[in-house]
Amino acid sequence: MFDTNITLSFLTKFPNEIRRYIYPPNFIMVVKLLFQKQKRGQIVLCYCFLQVMALLVLAIMIAAAISKEVYFVHGEIGTATFYNPPYIPTQCDGNREEQFPPGNLFVAVSEGLWDNGAACGRRYRLRCLSGPQRPCKHRTIDVKVVDFCPITPCPSTMMLSRDAFAAIVHQHGRKVNIEYIQV
Repeated sequence: MFDTNITLSFLTKFPNEIRRYIYPPNFIMVVKLLFQKQKRGQIVLCYCFLQVMALLVLAIMIAAAISKEVYFVHGEIGTATFYNPPYIPTQCDGNREEQFPPGNLFVAVSEGLWDNGAACGRRYRLRCLSGPQRPCKHRTIDVKVVDFCPITPCPSTMMLSRDAFAAIVHQHGRKVNIEYIQV
C-alpha cells in the first residue's frame, strides 16, 4: 500500500479556480478510494485518462456555449429603431402596396446604406445584439429595404417597421444594437 496523499498530489497541480470546475470534491474522494486499490503504473495511466477526459468535457462546454450565441458571422454592426405607419409613400415604390413583403418585415435605411436609391429592394438578415434592459429576442429575421429614413438626421442605421422591430425586440426596447448582413 502507498500513501494516498502522494498519489493525489497530481490533483493539486491546478489552481483552485480550475480544479473546482474540473475536479469537484466528491470526484476527488472517489478517485482517492479507487487509487488505494490500484498499483502505481495504473495510477499514472488513470491520471492521463482523467486529464484527457477533463479537457474534453471543458472543450465541449465551451463549444456549446459559443454555438448558442452565434447565429451568423461576418455581419455589419449598427443600430435599429422603429417607425410607425403610414408607411406610404416610400422613396422606392411610392404608393404601391405590393412593395411590402409578407409579415411587414421591412426597413427604411440611413444615408450610409441608401446608396442613392440603389438599396431599394435589398434584403438583409439581422438580429438584435443588445440594448437597455436586455430587450433582444434570440432570433434573426430577413427584411426588405423599401424606403429612405423618414427622419433627418436618421436616428439609427435602420428604421424597422413596427412588426419587424417586434420580431427581434421585446416591448420595452426603443433603440438597439444590431448585426446585419445583406442576403
